[in-house]
Amino acid sequence: QVQLVESGGGLVQPGGSLRLSCAASGIIFSSYVMGWYRRATGKQRELVAAITSGGSTNYADSVKGRFTISRDNAKNTVYLQMNSLKPEDTAVYYCKAELVRLSTKTNYWGQGTQVTVSS
Repeated sequence: QVQLVESGGGLVQPGGSLRLSCAASGIIFSSYVMGWYRRATGKQRELVAAITSGGSTNYADSVKGRFTISRDNAKNTVYLQMNSLKPEDTAVYYCKAELVRLSTKTNYWGQGTQVTVSS
């Protein structure tokens, strides 16, 4: 059974920091592209950051220079370090594991963790 469990969300003041974690089980973690997505109220889910099995990363323009994605394959965990948080970062953050083999794409999602940036 595949599980992705996010943690680390909460309430933080503007300019503050949070670190999200996503612990995976039931998959060969090192083979998967791991991503963080978010959905703000009334908006569509969007990609925040992703990291490949080889460690290559990409970020949404809105978070470049503020957020850092990383992974620890020994712990089957992906992280999202979020600095200089803004109210517009408020959203539910989801972890996603994606494996592409030939023409087949397999995705797994976590349950989400709420991040609220407010004074």
